[in-house]
Amino acid sequence: MQSKQNKFAVFILTHGRPDKVLTYKTLLKNKYTGPIYFIVDNLDKTVDKYIANFGKDNVIVFDKLKMLEQSDTANNTGETRTILMARNACFEIAKKLGFEYFLQLDDDYTSFRYRYIDKYVTKGESKNLDNAFGAMFDYYKSTNLLSLAFAQGGDFIGGASCCMLKNYQNVARKCMNTFFCSVNRPFKFVGAMNDDVNTYVTLGSRGNLFMTVPFIGVEQAATQQQKSGLTDMYLRFGTYCKSFTTTMMQPSSVKVAMMGYNNPRLHHRIDWYKTTPKIIREKHKKL
Repeated sequence: MQSKQNKFAVFILTHGRPDKVLTYKTLLKNKYTGPIYFIVDNLDKTVDKYIANFGKDNVIVFDKLKMLEQSDTANNTGETRTILMARNACFEIAKKLGFEYFLQLDDDYTSFRYRYIDKYVTKGESKNLDNAFGAMFDYYKSTNLLSLAFAQGGDFIGGASCCMLKNYQNVARKCMNTFFCSVNRPFKFVGAMNDDVNTYVTLGSRGNLFMTVPFIGVEQAATQQQKSGLTDMYLRFGTYCKSFTTTMMQPSSVKVAMMGYNNPRLHHRIDWYKTTPKIIREKHKKL
C-alpha cells in the first residue's frame, strides 16, 4: 500500500482495554494492511496485556506525567484519565518511528461507512481502508490543513437532508475522533475534557484550518458503555463540565445549550460565523 514517499501509520489511542480494542478488529476486517501501533501510557496497569496481545514492537508506551506537564488541561484537578496527553504525544512518537504522517484513532470503532446521497443515504461499509486512508492522506498533503477527519455518525442525523450531505462545499471546519496529521504540521490539543472541540475551536479562531470529509463516517460503540478509557472521567464530571471547557476557552463564540428532544442534555453550541475568520482576497482591497 505504501511507498517510501507515502509512508504513514495508524495509531490507536487506548487505555485499560487490551481485550476490547474494537478498532483493531475493524481495521483488519476492512482490509487495512499498513502499520498499526497502540499508544498507551505508563500509568496503565494493563500495559503487559497489551504487549502480550499485540506484540512489544507494536505497543508504544509514553510517559503520561511528563506529557501532562506539557499539556494545557484547562483545569486544576490534576486529572490524568484523559486522552489529551496521548494525543499530544503522537507527534513525537511518529517522528521517532520515522513516519511523516499518521492517523489517530480511538479504540472503539465498529465500522467505517460510506456516506453520500444516491436517492438515499448510502451506508455501505468501506471494504478497502488502504484506499480510503491513502486517498485521505493524498488530499491532506495537497492542502495546508492542520488536520483532516472522517465524519461521525451524529453528523448524519436527518439522513439525506442533514447539513453534512446537503451541500458538500459547505465543509465542516472541525476534526473529531479521527485525526490525519503530519509531524511537519504539529499542534497541541488542549483541555482534559472535550479536547477535540477545544482544539479546533481555539486554533480555528486563529486562522488554522481543520476539516471533516463527509464521504466516510466512523461508527462507535455507544458512549459510556465501554468501561475504562474516558468513560470514567465523563461519568464523574458530567457533560456540563465537558462542554463548558470549550465555552471557557472561546466565550465570544461558544456557549452551553440544550441538545436533543426526547432526552435533552447540555452540549456546546458553536457560532461558526464568530469562531472562524473570513479572510478576503487582497485583490478586493479598496485603494
